[in-house]
Amino acid sequence: MTLRGLHNSVASAVLATGLIAGPALAQDATTDPVPAADAQPGPNTVTNAAGAPSATNAPADDGGLAEIVVTATRRDSNLQRTPIAVSAVDSTLIEQSQPRDLGEIAAFVPNFSAATITNFNAASFALRGVSVNTIIVYFEPPVGVLVDDFVVPSVQTQLLDTFDIAQVEVLRGPQGTLFGKNTTGGAVTVRTKRPEMNVIGTEGRFQYGSFGTNKVQASANIPILDDVLALRLVGGFEKSDGYYRNGACYNVSDFTGSKFNGRVGCLDGRRLGGKEVWNARAKLLFEPTDTISALLQYEYIRDRSDAIPSVNENTLFQGPGGAGSFLTTLLGVAVPNPNSNDPLDNASSSERFSGLVTLPLGQRINVDGVYLNVDFDLGLGTLTSVSGYRFQRSRLPNSYAGATAIAADGEALSFFDANRDDDRKTYQQELRFASDFGGAFDIVAGGFYQKDETDFCVAQLLGFLDLVGPPTPYGRWNVTPYTLCNAQKAESKAVFAEGTLKVGDTITLTAGARYSWDDKVWRGRQQTFTQDLGTPVRPITINSPLDLSVYNFPDNVLRVEAHDKKLTYRASVGWQAAPTFFAYATASRGYKGGGFNDQAGSFAPFGNDFVAFAQAAQATRPETADSYEAGFKSEFFDRKLRFNLTGFYVKYKNLQKNINVPIVVNGQPNQFTQFQNAASATVKGIEAEASAVLFEGFTLRGVLGYQDGKYGEYDAPGSGYDLGSAPLDRAPKWQWTTDASWQIPLGTDYKVQLNGNVAYTSRNLSTQAIDTPFGNTYLNARTLVNASITLAEAEDNYFVRLIGRNLTDERYRVASQNVAGLWLNTQFGPPRYYGVEVGFKFGRGR
Repeated sequence: MTLRGLHNSVASAVLATGLIAGPALAQDATTDPVPAADAQPGPNTVTNAAGAPSATNAPADDGGLAEIVVTATRRDSNLQRTPIAVSAVDSTLIEQSQPRDLGEIAAFVPNFSAATITNFNAASFALRGVSVNTIIVYFEPPVGVLVDDFVVPSVQTQLLDTFDIAQVEVLRGPQGTLFGKNTTGGAVTVRTKRPEMNVIGTEGRFQYGSFGTNKVQASANIPILDDVLALRLVGGFEKSDGYYRNGACYNVSDFTGSKFNGRVGCLDGRRLGGKEVWNARAKLLFEPTDTISALLQYEYIRDRSDAIPSVNENTLFQGPGGAGSFLTTLLGVAVPNPNSNDPLDNASSSERFSGLVTLPLGQRINVDGVYLNVDFDLGLGTLTSVSGYRFQRSRLPNSYAGATAIAADGEALSFFDANRDDDRKTYQQELRFASDFGGAFDIVAGGFYQKDETDFCVAQLLGFLDLVGPPTPYGRWNVTPYTLCNAQKAESKAVFAEGTLKVGDTITLTAGARYSWDDKVWRGRQQTFTQDLGTPVRPITINSPLDLSVYNFPDNVLRVEAHDKKLTYRASVGWQAAPTFFAYATASRGYKGGGFNDQAGSFAPFGNDFVAFAQAAQATRPETADSYEAGFKSEFFDRKLRFNLTGFYVKYKNLQKNINVPIVVNGQPNQFTQFQNAASATVKGIEAEASAVLFEGFTLRGVLGYQDGKYGEYDAPGSGYDLGSAPLDRAPKWQWTTDASWQIPLGTDYKVQLNGNVAYTSRNLSTQAIDTPFGNTYLNARTLVNASITLAEAEDNYFVRLIGRNLTDERYRVASQNVAGLWLNTQFGPPRYYGVEVGFKFGRGR
């Protein structure tokens, strides 16, 4: 039996045994009968390097599983007595399992899956039936990401590096009360390590591995003023050659009237998809008194990685025309590559460096952020201020079709090449008070404000139109950019409060509400050639698409507003039925405001009709989620075993969707992304987590997620079938992971740490077509096997680690999109990887 097929037999085994082998990620605690809202770390609490409570998967000193402290209720609480579905992954498990980025942590959280958005290294997070699978810059993801309480607005930079992270908490279900902007699916909250007072310390790692991977990470903790001021510097650099090959073949002999007619061959086979990323954080902790703590941070990211390669999979297209669809006939991609049938060897890039498309430069992403978190201990509670400013500048070229052809003079054919460029400025201020009255009642209350300004432009080269029709008024399509620009200014405001009441020794009641206001102004114009733009406000040299911004060329710019407001809530009851058994039930409502489509004004069926353009540019309606969940959290055998189970039911209304819509441009097929609301959808499922210390040094963990999602009424203008018959986007029915860690002492000076895990995700929809269900694309089911072996000094002062990922060398899709029968292009996950890592960690107090 192959690993790919194991899930049929293993899924049932996981139900029976994998849960006994569950992760200590989500819900770990002590057995002490402390009230649910108790915020103090217990005797077995594990703390991070800064002394703050941190989750752990290692046994406590007495051989049991250690307590996990989380902040899911905006105050420290024992996870086993927190009446919501939350999972926590700590730095220990991150170090053992070696995830490449935040997305790979999803394997350790039930019903949480991560992929990428087609053609971009951007996060496609999915949780309880809702997801984001589009790069549209104004689309607010239903799964929010917060780093040290700052809401990261762009999916392009949510796949964070996991070095120097103290803990990741994944809150499953709508967050309608306490966490940043409202989300309907859940929230991922990341806590980075804080500076330590009076400690001089340093940590470093170097990794070398497959595909020419080189990775360097380091941190330094520097005390400046005893008990008052400390600095933590963190930095990393990663570079690789990429695991794709530029090896696709082409045949353009079926068309005439083009310089590419008769061109046959294969590309040069060089590496594509290389990575080059610098990232850093500087953190200054200031504690002038026992009642004031201020953390000032500066974030720096410089991403100069290759443009994301595509693999053309037109032969898989099952819609009208099938393997004879337009681009398949055009390219002859059914002709086998004589060198390899591995999809990773058959990617393609035109390497266009003209017409405002800059593929040889790769993607260029700059992030600069400044954040200030201040806590004031007021005696009766803590007042917290979270302030931040983040500027992201993205330049994202791509050769979307995963195909090209080379003319006799060396010119590449840009079937559909483009640069999607944006500048994004985000400001945030949150102020909240968490009481500590010392009695049966406590409250968390506050206000939230975020302002986001986005300027977006795309320039496209549509060379495929040269093969089938006349040129543009300004020359060939292959060298003449067709541009689209728009911009948005958005403000989100909210006030919130949540109270907790202890009734006797065993019952805890929680109720809270949040009122949100979302105001957005969108400006855009229809797609046009640069030569047709009006006189700019100021003289401009056009070097990039953003030089054509709606602010620089305001003629024929449409202005549209959207204003949404909503009351959301959460109510829960917790019951400490026994010292080691906690049951809870929660009802909540979440919401996210309506959004605009950055493709409004592109190849739309309204042509030059400005009235129709204005109608198409309207924002979607707000999306809401009503969620009901119940579960229990339990421990057995003197904390040697934990087993936690949650059942949930969620009903979504006005679910925001993006659909690929086919249209005709210049007499030939094309497509644009239609952004609209589905009437409703329901998702129900179960989530199970467990962990067990089987014997000293050996911990077995597992998660199991099952979800069943269905649309209610769902139709759209121009749909060719019942859209509600399709599965929900990025909602795999089954997901499970089993992870084992074994620590073996070697005398008193050294130890060996063995870690291995197997993670399964079932088949799920990637993108939906509007004309035929055969145009829908799917991510195939996958079973990934990872392992590591670490030889370390007994106190972890230094180590050497061997790493293996995807050990069965499975080929699996992480993004796939059908573009109206023109082409079907796909990205694949990394193949088998081997690496070696060496590291050190030293520190001392002063």
